[in-house]
Amino acid sequence: MGVSPGLALSVAGGALVVALVATLATGHRAERLGQAMARGVDGEFADLGFKLKTVHIEGASPMAKADILNATALYQDQPTLGLDLADLRSRVEGVGWVKSAKVVRLLPDTVFISVEERPALAVWQHSGAMRVIDGEGRIIREADAARFPQLPLVVGQGADQAAGAILPAVNARPRLRDRLEALVRVDDRRWDLRLKDGSLIQLPAIDEESALIQLDQLDQRQRILDLGFARIDLRDPEMVAVRPRDAVLPGQPVAGGA
Repeated sequence: MGVSPGLALSVAGGALVVALVATLATGHRAERLGQAMARGVDGEFADLGFKLKTVHIEGASPMAKADILNATALYQDQPTLGLDLADLRSRVEGVGWVKSAKVVRLLPDTVFISVEERPALAVWQHSGAMRVIDGEGRIIREADAARFPQLPLVVGQGADQAAGAILPAVNARPRLRDRLEALVRVDDRRWDLRLKDGSLIQLPAIDEESALIQLDQLDQRQRILDLGFARIDLRDPEMVAVRPRDAVLPGQPVAGGA
């Protein structure tokens, strides 16, 4: 910064002496001594150029960066030597986007923040609210669900925790994935897949992968996803039951009296 090390140390030492004399002349000497020393050294070094100019955030999406920067509460020209890096990291890891963070002070004027971001997996609908969740079912509080129309929709109690297991299997099947409107959790034990054409695919409570393989085979042979069935029931591994849209329900009179 154009200042010799000897001069910098002299200035810092002078600040400590002034702080010590001022503090010993008052009550609460120990506490005030520590505070005054910190303020004195920070202030003197800030005058020498050790003040915040740049905050660099790595590993975060543009949407997450804004929330992370806001959580740091850092401000321009803040003394860099006085930063509590442990507290700063804690604030960053309190952001819903962030799984873990590392914070480094790069003297004289930069703070470097490296984060591991929680990828958004789905939008969870429950109790009238829409929330963005990650693969572990954690809610990303800062994420506005309306800004993620491309994410799959999971609905119901327990859907947030179970989504991470079912969605990779669904996403691996483009014909099914592209027709999907929502995955509905039933009694927090199994899934109903609601398609955009109004069809319903009922999966079993266990071995969902086998049921989806069975659906794949039917779709390859008969294009079952294109036939527009009202319901495809895969809950019984020994039998696939389907119901056409115009099926007559039990007890419903048949048109024409037939």
